[in-house]
Amino acid sequence: MSSQSTGLRHWRQRFNALFQDHEIFIRTHGHVRFLRISAVWQKRVALIAGAVLLAWAAITLAVFVNQLLTADERAEVAQKQAAAAAAEQRIARYRDRVGEIAADLDERQKQLEQWQQDYFGNEALPAPAKAAGDAKGDGAAATPLKTSAIDPRLPPEAQALARIEARQEAFSSRLLAAVNARAAKAESAVAKLGLDPRALVRDASSGRGGPLIPFQRRGGNAGALGTSFAALEGALFRMEVFERTLVAIPSGQPAHVLMLSSSYGYRSDPFTGAGAMHAGLDFPGPIGTPILAAAPGRVSFVGQKSGYGNVVEVDHGQGILTRYAHLSGFNAKVGDRVTAGQQIARMGSTGRSTGSHLHFEVRLNGVAVNPRRFLEAKADVLEVKDDARQRVGALASAGAR
Repeated sequence: MSSQSTGLRHWRQRFNALFQDHEIFIRTHGHVRFLRISAVWQKRVALIAGAVLLAWAAITLAVFVNQLLTADERAEVAQKQAAAAAAEQRIARYRDRVGEIAADLDERQKQLEQWQQDYFGNEALPAPAKAAGDAKGDGAAATPLKTSAIDPRLPPEAQALARIEARQEAFSSRLLAAVNARAAKAESAVAKLGLDPRALVRDASSGRGGPLIPFQRRGGNAGALGTSFAALEGALFRMEVFERTLVAIPSGQPAHVLMLSSSYGYRSDPFTGAGAMHAGLDFPGPIGTPILAAAPGRVSFVGQKSGYGNVVEVDHGQGILTRYAHLSGFNAKVGDRVTAGQQIARMGSTGRSTGSHLHFEVRLNGVAVNPRRFLEAKADVLEVKDDARQRVGALASAGAR
């Protein structure tokens, strides 16, 4: 007999030894019964339990193996889901960005069109190259500007907006060239009148303010207007300062008289004979001769001043004021808006005066300057002033509507 058979018989005997017939006696109410559990039945139950245990172990092992085999697939699926969620977020941000850019471009276009209408009307804008290098001072230049509002990383669909922006930038450059050309022309005329253009811009810049109301982009985000808008705003401000200064210049004759009895500067005082400063021009004429506003403005004073007698003062803006003294009567009151050549008073000899005449002063920021430079302005300066007066007048009329 082989050792293998012997070994099997040995294990079979040990297995059978685990299962013996059992009789269980049960006594109930004086009756005795017994329950017999055979070894065969025990073996069957044990075999069934073992089979169930083996099946459970096999299933558990299969699940574990499946998890190991599908872990990479689940990781890949999770990664794809995360990528899809990120893509959805990028698409949402892209749509918001495109909408924001479109809204910004629309607002900028409206502003550019409004500036063109306000300052140039139906006048054709020159090409940028024609005005390049014409502007002087304060760093104004008529070079094409780019704001790059379109992010180059955006999808191709954004190229339509990029083309719109390119056309808008071209229009902005042309408008900037036109503004710089007009500002340079007005600046040259102002300089010929003996005024300092840089000082005018500096003084005008010092008087600005107001509550902070940031420019709101689509979605409520505050943002800057952009390089082109900043350049245009600066150029328009300079042009506005120079042209309004020209309009305010008192170049009209304050009285229709031919004689000039005293000039601006040092002279012998007519009463004491001593040297004295004469801060204006004296125009002799009959009492009652009409006194005319030398430029448009608002009457800021009507009354008497020591040494001047009866006085009318007109504020022309831009720090320019004209004073008309030694008057015999008034034809205007404080607050009146007057035009150039409008009668505001009558000539007389009140105050410190030796006879009927008009004492005419021009004051710039409170300091008396020689009126001759304005009254004797050359034709080219007056032509620029006339253009500026028409433009400023049209702008004021548009604002009134």
